[in-house]
Amino acid sequence: MPYLYETHLHTSQASVCASSRGREYIRRYLDLGYTGIIVTDHFFRGNSSIDRRLPWREKVELFCRGYEDAREEGEKRGLDVFFGWEESFAGDDYLVYGLDKKWLLEHPDSENWTRKEQFQEVSAAGGCVVQAHPFRQHYYIRRIILAPCLVHGVEVANAGNGEAAYDGLAWVYAKKLKLAATAGSDIHSAADVRQGGTFGVYLDKKLNSVNDYVLAIRNNALAGLEFSPGRCDFFGDIRTSLPVDIRGAESQIIGHDIKSFLGL
Repeated sequence: MPYLYETHLHTSQASVCASSRGREYIRRYLDLGYTGIIVTDHFFRGNSSIDRRLPWREKVELFCRGYEDAREEGEKRGLDVFFGWEESFAGDDYLVYGLDKKWLLEHPDSENWTRKEQFQEVSAAGGCVVQAHPFRQHYYIRRIILAPCLVHGVEVANAGNGEAAYDGLAWVYAKKLKLAATAGSDIHSAADVRQGGTFGVYLDKKLNSVNDYVLAIRNNALAGLEFSPGRCDFFGDIRTSLPVDIRGAESQIIGHDIKSFLGL
C-alpha cells in the first residue's frame, strides 16, 4: 500500500501567513491517514515572520522552530515530520528539500541566491528544487515566471490555488517537460486539514529521511498524487491574464508565449 505525504505546509512560528503551530497539525494528518508531512515555511525573502536584521544563527534557529515543534509532536504520536522551505523571488516560489538546519547554518549566503545559484547549490548538496504553484494568478503576483531548467520538479496540484485551471496548466507543463509532478496542500491552518481539502504525494516505500523524497523527485519516481477529482484537468484553455517570462539555464528570459513553448 502506498504511503501518503504532505509536501507543502506552513507554521505560525516562521510564516506570517500561517495561523497554526507545527504540533497542531499532527493529529489531524494522522486522522486522514498520512504517513508524514514536510514543513516548508517561507524562507527569509518570502512571507517570513523572522526579522531579517537578526544575526544569521539566530534567524535559522527561529526559522526551524515550527518544524522542530511539529517533529517533536510527530515523534510522540507516530507521524513522520521532515524539513524543507519555500523560497520566493519575484512572485515565483520554490520548494527546497533535502537540506537541514546544519546546512543552513553553514550557508548564510543562501538567503540572497539567484534562481540559478539556488538550483546549483541545492543540487550539489544532494537536495532538490520544485517550483510551487507555477501558474498561480493572485494580487501579489505581477507576472508568471517559469524556470524549467532550474528545477527538478513542478507542483502541479496545490490546494491553495484559487482556480483549478492553474493546476491543469501546471500538469501539462510538467508532463511536456518530463519533470517530476508533485502535489501539496500549501496548508496554513490546522483547521483546514480535512477530507478532500488536503493534497499530497504517494510513495511505494516509507521515507526514512527527506533524502528519500529527494531521490523520488530527481528520479521522477513518485507512486502517485492525492488531489481533488478534476483538479488537474486541462481543457486547452491557457487562461493567463498575467504576462509570462520563461527563463533558461542562465535564468535569462527565453520566451513569453507559454502556448508556443508547450506546443499547444
